[in-house]
Amino acid sequence: MRIISWNVNGIRAVEKRGFVTWARDESPDVLCIQETKAEPGQLSEDLRQLKAGDNKVYHDYWASAKRKGYSGTAIYSKIEPLSVKPMGITAFDDEGRVLQADYGEFVLICAYFPNSQDAGARLPYKLGFCAAMLELCNGLVKKGRHLVLCGDYNIAHTPIDIARPKENEGNAGYLPEERAWMDTFTAAGYADTFREQHPGERDHYSWWSYRMNARERNVGWRIDYHCVDRPFLPRVTKSIIRPDVQGADHCPVQIDLDL
Repeated sequence: MRIISWNVNGIRAVEKRGFVTWARDESPDVLCIQETKAEPGQLSEDLRQLKAGDNKVYHDYWASAKRKGYSGTAIYSKIEPLSVKPMGITAFDDEGRVLQADYGEFVLICAYFPNSQDAGARLPYKLGFCAAMLELCNGLVKKGRHLVLCGDYNIAHTPIDIARPKENEGNAGYLPEERAWMDTFTAAGYADTFREQHPGERDHYSWWSYRMNARERNVGWRIDYHCVDRPFLPRVTKSIIRPDVQGADHCPVQIDLDL
């Protein structure tokens, strides 16, 4: 099973940059989207009836924010999940930050973690979300479930996950509290699949600022992840970043599972 996750920074915007054709050509089994910035009723027929490479229409699921044009997550899936639901916490569901899809063998969580913003203005909200996410994951594991938590975490975990670590120590996404939560999360038994397969490798990023030709210069941040519970890690055959895919300030990240 191939799962691709992508923060598109507005699905209607990325549609204008070839998203529909890209999705058909790529044809992943599951496509998780963050920062949709849209409600289903605002979307074109092509986005609501997105087709895979075999011309079959994806099942689509949406979690939209109450605030128009903000946040939001979506899942396109060739396989119809047993169930799909939000996080179940109003403060986060009101921003459409999570979709949980149950595939039987595992639960897929598509998540758009909050940005802590300048001077940590939303850091308490961000850390509250992180704590709730860890509780959700731990609850699934306690029930004997495997999980894949994919999406935009808005956290660069370690110095090799960011091109300019020293210059960004006080900036959102690289704050000590955020990085400490990632330490806690991985110590609790969850594996960063990309780092497991690419230990110590530098210059791998999934987000670049639009300013100062950052993408062309590869001055970026790795803030998009696929994490799994460690017992599920042997099922991960590939975990890669796709900087070749244009269209947004983030690029897709991909995981292949042997199921």
